[in-house]
Amino acid sequence: MKILKIQTLRGPNYWSIRRHKLILMRLDLEDLADKPSSEIPGFYDGLTETLPSLIEHYCSPGCRGGFLSRVKEGTYMGHVIEHIALELQELAGMNVGFGRTRETSTPGIYQVVFEYIDEQAGRYAARAAVRMCRSIVDTGKYPASELEQDLQDLKEIYEKASLGPSTEALVKEAHYRGIPWMPLSARAMIQLGYGVYQKRIQATLTDFSSILGVELACDKEGTKRILRDAAIPVPRGTVIHYLDELEDAIDEVGGYPIVLKPLDGNHGRGISINVKSWEEAEEAYDAASNASKTKSVIIERYYTGRDHRLLVINGKLVAVAERVPAHVVGDGSSTIQELIERTNQDPRRGVGHDNVLTRITVDRNSEILLERQGCRLDTVLDKGEICYLRATANLSTGGIAIDRTDEIHPENVWIAERVSRLIGLDICGIDLVTPDISKPMGENDAVIVEVNAAPGFRMHVCPSEGLPRNVAAAVMDMLFPPGTPSRVPILAVTGTNGKTTTTRLLAHIVKQTGSVVGYTTTDGTYIGDYLLEAGDNTGPQSAELILRDPTVEVAVLETARGGILRSGLAFDACEVGVILNVSADHLGLGDINTIEEMAKVKAVLAETVIASGYAVLNADDPLVAAMARQIKAQVAYFSMNPDNELLRSHTRAGGLGALYENGYLSILNGDWTIRLEEAVNVPLTMGGRAPFMIANALAACLAAFAHGVEIEAIRAGLATFEASSKQTPGRMNLFNLGDYHALIDYAHNPAGYQAVGEFVRNWPGERIGVIGGPGDRRDEDLIELGKLSAEIFDWIIVKEDNDNRGRPRGDTARCIMAGIEQVSTKARYETILDETKAINTALDQAPKGSLVVIFPESVSRSLKMISERQPIEQEAAPSTQNS
Repeated sequence: MKILKIQTLRGPNYWSIRRHKLILMRLDLEDLADKPSSEIPGFYDGLTETLPSLIEHYCSPGCRGGFLSRVKEGTYMGHVIEHIALELQELAGMNVGFGRTRETSTPGIYQVVFEYIDEQAGRYAARAAVRMCRSIVDTGKYPASELEQDLQDLKEIYEKASLGPSTEALVKEAHYRGIPWMPLSARAMIQLGYGVYQKRIQATLTDFSSILGVELACDKEGTKRILRDAAIPVPRGTVIHYLDELEDAIDEVGGYPIVLKPLDGNHGRGISINVKSWEEAEEAYDAASNASKTKSVIIERYYTGRDHRLLVINGKLVAVAERVPAHVVGDGSSTIQELIERTNQDPRRGVGHDNVLTRITVDRNSEILLERQGCRLDTVLDKGEICYLRATANLSTGGIAIDRTDEIHPENVWIAERVSRLIGLDICGIDLVTPDISKPMGENDAVIVEVNAAPGFRMHVCPSEGLPRNVAAAVMDMLFPPGTPSRVPILAVTGTNGKTTTTRLLAHIVKQTGSVVGYTTTDGTYIGDYLLEAGDNTGPQSAELILRDPTVEVAVLETARGGILRSGLAFDACEVGVILNVSADHLGLGDINTIEEMAKVKAVLAETVIASGYAVLNADDPLVAAMARQIKAQVAYFSMNPDNELLRSHTRAGGLGALYENGYLSILNGDWTIRLEEAVNVPLTMGGRAPFMIANALAACLAAFAHGVEIEAIRAGLATFEASSKQTPGRMNLFNLGDYHALIDYAHNPAGYQAVGEFVRNWPGERIGVIGGPGDRRDEDLIELGKLSAEIFDWIIVKEDNDNRGRPRGDTARCIMAGIEQVSTKARYETILDETKAINTALDQAPKGSLVVIFPESVSRSLKMISERQPIEQEAAPSTQNS
């Protein structure tokens, strides 16, 4: 077996609209192509011995053991690898379940699709599954050591990629509320929402977090002074910078016991509590000084009581947790070391902050604390006896948390909420030491020992004991109060031909409303009137650029087939999805071999339209019209045919549509007909002579109307948008070169040639075509381009793209010439492979009154060549005898 390609899908895709995170592996079974699992000696036994947990896979039989029954009866290796890849992830702690396996049109080559949680882990699982199958086929087994290594590697990949418990809680709540999120490339920031509605978080810091509040919370002594001035109980303390100040400081706070901690520390580093002697104090000073960037050490009086974390969000207390330092409880027979090892076997415990709990580690501080308790690691504790291994109660050093939210006294709630406002934090973690949280602080000598910016959530989300608290909900309520949008409207356009023109016109119309529009096209990514990036930007990366931008109010996104197949859509939902048409282009690429399969690719966009939005469908294209049966959104149809029964019955039933009738572009809304403009007055339509441009305009106007754009704004957009090199480069750009005209259009498939041909056939003079086609198209598609050209032009020059896309030089032109020769035509034709030379030949030899039509590889290069000939003007429509 051989892996040919592995792709990562990250959004709604050809395989699933709902499951966005899929690995797509193209697999060549090679020598196993004709061998089902039942014909491979020892395979079933080897597989079940290696992964007995596959018994839980139901598969198509729909019952426990269903997949293994398929293996026993006989199934092909692609299907087996799909299930192994899923199971490896499951065993490594990633909950996945969706998979599909399909043979391609090439015998023995399969597409294996399966779900992932982390994409690197998913890609690893794909490779490991192939290794495992190959080993079992060859040897009847897969070494246990290799499986163990696979699972360890997968766990490490997953843990490394983990967002952390606080961020994970926040993005889960965002997902639950339908708020989109995406990671940003710096400082572990996460963007919630799109465009102008976005908010950013970094762990539990948010857009609302005050820099003054964060800085004050990091200044422990400054925090204490602010709180003391506001009559909040805080420990007596002072700050020192040198060891020789320590003795006086101890006297100043009232003597032993004391607490020493770094002025600018966090996560409990360098803190020593309940220090009772000078020797302990010296050692504690060194620990605190080493943990402080400024070598500043806080000396405080030690207050007895239990450690509590109070979480205040947006001025309201939402959770309380008692934090208990890392400890073990004796059983009368095990040593402390054995008890630690047993405690660390808890699957909830991991390294650092990524797990619910942290593994307990023993260091010099632990050994000192053990000595104070009269213990060593080999001490056997009595049953029920507690031995503490850390002086502080931080979860990051192995502590546990007990939920006390329902026990806190109302006066303590009031004090905590005051503290958050005094310090100025939107998300505030307050450390309170008190013997009893259910009593007012003033009654039991309780103090607030610390205030924390960016407090961790895991002790509240997953306490060791007590009720979990959905504290992330309070953050989302703060960032996105009820009724506040988190998404900008997304209007997306796809189809075989006309995408760029329709996208640009739709963006232009929406701009008439005063909104800041971000849009992507095959010639660049734009915000407002400004180009951000030039290039063919119709995939998910360009769409994400628009959705990340904080100035964008509406996104209009051209969405190409390639991006959907390679990565899926960049968005999980859109308000308006436009499907223009589906024709035979790009067939044979990406394992899409039929026009029906291509329609399924385009339908991905239609299926992501929200229920309250509109799928704008071409009623004249049966494949597009049929998409209405599988979508949840409302449907709006457009048609060039006044007698289109689908559109007429739809509008009679109260539906929305757009129609070209009696020379007008019209919106149909139930019984109402709203005439927008006569086609001859719409510059884009070349004076009404370019039917495919009329269809593009209908689709754009209908999408704008469905989005809620007023009729006058639509009319204004139609009146001011032209098929020019500025507004639609490479789309029906017509130039007056004095004695003759030149037309540049990016048509590169049969449907595009036919559409341009409808206009060119009406030209009164000689029609010259400089034609070519992409080298990655099928022979029959290139031959069809030749046939169409012979029916459109009087003189044909066949050229080739500089990038032949894998074909030998001259082969593309050979196919096109073969098509020309199959047609009985008076047209003369020749081959000039170099595109620049071919264009110059046509322009140099064009007779008076003729039209030179250029189908370029490089639109920008062709436009430059025309510009160098100093055209008189760029025209919207010529005068013709057949007009």
